Amino acid sequence: MQNSNQKSRSIAIVAMIFLFGMIAFVTNLAAPIGVIWKNQPALQGSNTLGMLGNMMNFLAYLFMGIPSGKMLSRIGYKKTALVAVAFGFFGVFIQFLSGQVLTHSLIAGLPANFYVYLLGAFVAGISVCMLNTVVNPMLNLLGGGGNKGNQLLQIGGTLNSFMGTLTPMFVGALIGIVTKDTAITDVNIVLYLAMAIFAVTFLILSYIPIADPEGEENKDTVYERSPFAFRHFTLGVIAIFVYVGTEVGIPGTLNFFLSDTTQAGAGLNITTAATIGGFAAGTYWLLMLIGRFVAGLIASKVSSRVMMTVANCVGITLILCAIFLPKTVTGSMPVFNGSGFEMTTLPLSAILLVLCGLCTSVMWSCIFNLATEGLGKYTAQASGIFMTMVVGGGILPLIQNSIADHTGYMFSYVVPLIGMCYMLFYAVWGHKNVNKDIAV
Repeated sequence: MQNSNQKSRSIAIVAMIFLFGMIAFVTNLAAPIGVIWKNQPALQGSNTLGMLGNMMNFLAYLFMGIPSGKMLSRIGYKKTALVAVAFGFFGVFIQFLSGQVLTHSLIAGLPANFYVYLLGAFVAGISVCMLNTVVNPMLNLLGGGGNKGNQLLQIGGTLNSFMGTLTPMFVGALIGIVTKDTAITDVNIVLYLAMAIFAVTFLILSYIPIADPEGEENKDTVYERSPFAFRHFTLGVIAIFVYVGTEVGIPGTLNFFLSDTTQAGAGLNITTAATIGGFAAGTYWLLMLIGRFVAGLIASKVSSRVMMTVANCVGITLILCAIFLPKTVTGSMPVFNGSGFEMTTLPLSAILLVLCGLCTSVMWSCIFNLATEGLGKYTAQASGIFMTMVVGGGILPLIQNSIADHTGYMFSYVVPLIGMCYMLFYAVWGHKNVNKDIAV
């Protein structure tokens, strides 16, 4: 019986880690595809409009976060995951259709196809919201919470970062140079791959036995309070909002910055600007992968609080340097040129921002682990609320790119800078549970 339970637990862990990877694959389509849309004549090179797909992707969290948590409590982890995967397939399919509908009509000055794309991004966002609602609490609970729970989240985050690394690189390599004639159909192969993965995943998940880690006892659980009764959870919700906005805003805006051919004076090759931008963003996610892998190895011995404190201090330093360094100061990093890798000159500020991937790598799991510690029966509800605040990944990058449109790319990084300052505050003080008197 014990061996059977252990096998079931192992299957559940593997399934959740795989779903973690799918979350990044879908989410990270938004920024590189946004590069295509912003260069369409009707969008006039607007970074703000180019980031709208990302905004719609994360806006779904605002509407589905709490319903996802309730769904998790009522139908369980496996069925919620299956519904999420189905939404993912249709979300990507709608984005694919946005490139197939042949129309030149404009609605409020924007191409009709653009609105179809935004709808697809929103539906895909519903999918990743539900997947996040399933994956995070389940891995934390399967690990038993504490450092072990954080360790499983870090390992799951490693695959998440791996998929996040491949997506912008792949799309950037397919795009190459972005012109007014570049269309979403140029990256159809990525959309085909995404739909195939969702379809196969749905079939596999249907046959995998995944039991809810809490068992059946919470079906009749009475909730006397709200997760917001816990101060450390409330402050953690804010931390998740600014974290996701920081994590997405850094590489997303960097992709726009390096894909902007007006930046060629900093040493960029105009003909491969989108490829360079995609690779730089991909390298950021690669460093997140490395950071999460290392964190997964040491998380059982190093607390979430210490990880967050160190990572935010380093991240704040890197962003400050990037903001104040002139773009004429350059450095080199390996970049994929379409057939291989070569050392490419980039503004040093861009390289410093890429290095921020090491810092943001540990934030999600640390915040989730600290904010849900001691919540007991309120954990599923808390997960749904957490997912609602992931909308920060759409709002803060939109604000950041609006600032970039008016004051320049580097100054816009004051937005993730403020976010890291708040997360440092949460790691040092805000995470403390001062409501241990509440029965959980």
